[in-house]
Amino acid sequence: MSAPLLRLSGVGEGIEICIETTLKGADSPTKVADSIVKLFPEFPIPANCDEPVLGQGSNFEWKATQIDMAHFLKLLHQQRILDTALDAMSKNLQGRTTVFELSRQAALAGKVSFPLPNEIPLGGVFTVTLTSDDLNDWLEAATWHSGRDSVPRTIGDESTM
Repeated sequence: MSAPLLRLSGVGEGIEICIETTLKGADSPTKVADSIVKLFPEFPIPANCDEPVLGQGSNFEWKATQIDMAHFLKLLHQQRILDTALDAMSKNLQGRTTVFELSRQAALAGKVSFPLPNEIPLGGVFTVTLTSDDLNDWLEAATWHSGRDSVPRTIGDESTM
């Protein structure tokens, strides 16, 4: 019988978590809200964000901190994209901080998608910033899977995409 998997959430684990997105023009607050809660169910949706109408587009900044990442990490496991997630989440790692983006359109379908660098996907992005003294170790633990027993992976190794 195997041991139960360690489930991380970021909250209470020494990780500063910030999730933000910008709504502009024809961005629908309702659809953006639907997409963000598919990845981060505890994200507090701001009130009084009217749908855009002709001549008056959206212009909102949504930002929340210390949002539980357990559901997001569970999706990474279910969708079997843990190595991709490790690479994407650590690509912009600078010291004790990393920043990565997630496609809002993919999130609307309950999928995690990391846009390519310098790409602005249709539907926009969520920007996630993580900060911690032990961020490297946390990212590797959060994306660990049993395949790494036979093919070890670490941040910035020769297998990085």
